[in-house]
Amino acid sequence: MTHYELAIGVFVLFMVLCAARLPIAIAMFLAGAFGYVQIAGLSRLLVFMNESAFSRVSSYDLSVVPLFLLMGQLATHGGLSRTLYRAARAWFGHYPGGLAIATIGGCAAFGAICGSSVATGATMASVALPEMRRYGYTGSFATGALAAGGTLGILIPPSIILVIYSILTEQSLGKLFLAAIVPGLISTAGYALAALTYVRLTPKAAPRAPALPFRERFESLLALGPILVIFLVVVGGIYLGVFTPTEGAAIGAAITGLLAWAMGDLRWKGLRDSVIETAKLSGMIFIILIAAEYYGAFLALSRTPQALAEWIGHSGFSPLVVLLAIVLVYFVLGCVMDGIPMILLTVPVFFPIIAGLDFGMGPEATAIWFGILIVIVVEVGLITPPVGINVYVINSMARDVPLAQTFKGILPFLMSDFARIALIIAIPATCTFLPGLK
Repeated sequence: MTHYELAIGVFVLFMVLCAARLPIAIAMFLAGAFGYVQIAGLSRLLVFMNESAFSRVSSYDLSVVPLFLLMGQLATHGGLSRTLYRAARAWFGHYPGGLAIATIGGCAAFGAICGSSVATGATMASVALPEMRRYGYTGSFATGALAAGGTLGILIPPSIILVIYSILTEQSLGKLFLAAIVPGLISTAGYALAALTYVRLTPKAAPRAPALPFRERFESLLALGPILVIFLVVVGGIYLGVFTPTEGAAIGAAITGLLAWAMGDLRWKGLRDSVIETAKLSGMIFIILIAAEYYGAFLALSRTPQALAEWIGHSGFSPLVVLLAIVLVYFVLGCVMDGIPMILLTVPVFFPIIAGLDFGMGPEATAIWFGILIVIVVEVGLITPPVGINVYVINSMARDVPLAQTFKGILPFLMSDFARIALIIAIPATCTFLPGLK
């Protein structure tokens, strides 16, 4: 068996272990370790294990992950989601499908201080779902809008997925954050348009809510000031070089906690829960990182990424065809895998291929564009069956809505996702314009 055949077999083993419902980290470790032993032997694997786990997670760059997670948890437990939803509800709630549009807008704004799609969706659901059901929204449309809107948390900076991508590819995190702003706005507008179109076709799915006085609308905007400050300080400070990404994450977490405390919503229980949840999520991510280290070491030994890149380089396929094939692979994997392990598993294989192709841009612009594109595709995987983790989370909070109805409710938003991916591929400047200004 050649190393390339072994690489295919190890990937199949990994997918079988995932299908058997083993935790992703364990499945990735077992598959990677098996492949490593086949090439280098058990003794070399044991030596590698003695050093790799600590060296993988002791990197200073990785300290940005728990800090951004803490920032999101403080925002969640500090009640900032309620402030965002009230503002969006005040301005859009009286339009057809307005509460769904307000929910999408609230998710986008909350994603700017949270960075996690699951946390964004679940937090906004606790605020928006009772409101939508109170005004007679159908269960499928209400939960579908929440599941789709929650995915914005993975794209709009600060994004944990973008942090991991920047570490894997050694790209500027500040530029990746800037690159995600315009696609994030396009995503938000696309989801709002999808909701509006759906309601035009099926008016009974989303009755109008009463309009609020203009005084209440402007008061709701004033309440958004602290949230805008958090976003500008973190993203602006990192991009302008005032502080490093890690320092920016620490400052963002501190400001978020202080503002949430000053607004009266964060108390000792919320602070304790924020720290505990941050520790749990950080542990989960770091364990997956360690497991990915073994899988990556096996791929390096097999030279599969390099061989694949060389084969594609001599195949005569156009760069666009290669890119579309990679996007298709992400679509398939997104149906059965979560975002972080998917990025860790695939970026070491696909990034060298993309970096070796000519898309009419410089190497840095190509890396940034590809990073935003795959994060968007991973985002789509959060609402596609059979995994669709966002769908399951939102559906668990609306127990009277069948799971099939929630998946039905996300269909208009999936159509918007496909159109957005086509736009990003056709016009890379949507991702590269802002980073290129510096």
